[in-house]
Amino acid sequence: MTLKGKLIIDSVLLEKQAIEELHNKSYYGRVKGGTLEISLPESAFLIYMEKIRVEFEEREIGFEDFFLMASSILKNFELLYIVYKDLRERGYYVQPGVTGFRVYPRGGHPGKTPAEFFVFVTSERIPLLISQLRLHLETVENLKKRLVVAIVDEDSDITYYEVKKASPSGTNVSGLNKGLSKASLLEDRVMVWNQDASLALQKDGFFGKPMDEGHLQLSLIESCYLLRKGILEIENRNHELLDFEMFVKTASSIESDFMIKYAVYETLRNNGLVPKTGFKFGTHFRVYKKIDDMIKLPHSDYLVHAVEQSHVFSLQQLSRAVRLANSVRKEMIYGTVDSRVDFFIIGRMRL
Repeated sequence: MTLKGKLIIDSVLLEKQAIEELHNKSYYGRVKGGTLEISLPESAFLIYMEKIRVEFEEREIGFEDFFLMASSILKNFELLYIVYKDLRERGYYVQPGVTGFRVYPRGGHPGKTPAEFFVFVTSERIPLLISQLRLHLETVENLKKRLVVAIVDEDSDITYYEVKKASPSGTNVSGLNKGLSKASLLEDRVMVWNQDASLALQKDGFFGKPMDEGHLQLSLIESCYLLRKGILEIENRNHELLDFEMFVKTASSIESDFMIKYAVYETLRNNGLVPKTGFKFGTHFRVYKKIDDMIKLPHSDYLVHAVEQSHVFSLQQLSRAVRLANSVRKEMIYGTVDSRVDFFIIGRMRL
């Protein structure tokens, strides 16, 4: 038997019988008085499944007309419908939620179990603001749920990503003394000339890379960290000592996002991690939780990219970064820099 309903503003109201047939058995919609209110994506799916018929202004509208009307009422309706239909056909119970949909665990349903994750739906063409993602994450975590981003591409294929906060930490502790040595700032890196200091920095702190036996070259990021910690004194080629502000000014003229990267690097180092350049992976850093010997480096644990809180993701770039990290068995972490540094992991999710 096909149930009847009416399109009212931005939802469909179904007759009382639908409460038993659709809500109590299959968990569609929300009971509202003596009727069942269902959302536009739910309604389109039920019309498609020939479980309901919908009227608008005293005439019945089919799937095509309903879809066209719904897409003019609800922003990104077609994306929401594609994801809703996919989740339902995978066997999940789905209800509207604060970020898009609430999805219940397999074997669970409304009234029996809490929702497992919330799904935020977007298109591959829509830029994603870090601030927007962070807001969704904080909202979902306050409800003690997981956040999933469903990205719909131009072929209507869906890729699901889980986003979660991270607190990366390691076990590397630097035993380096303050005032270890002087070093020279060259064009875009720093050179340590003293052989003993070079050996200590590499062996005890896992900094830099030997240029040859006895001479160690450091990146700008590493050098800035060591300068701020008082481990190194750094001078320019005219043998003038540079303080932290002078060094940062010079480094920022070489690399415009230097301080964004530095804030993330410093936080990682202070948390017992060893960040090294992630250039080969297309990220700012590859990061090690534990290093015993720089000669025999283990595989890195994370790829970390530093971004400002105002950063806007290209979802194609995000997809490439996560896929690459997964292919080399690492986690893709983004460090967001505002008044503090926050980390979150983005990874593919298989439903």
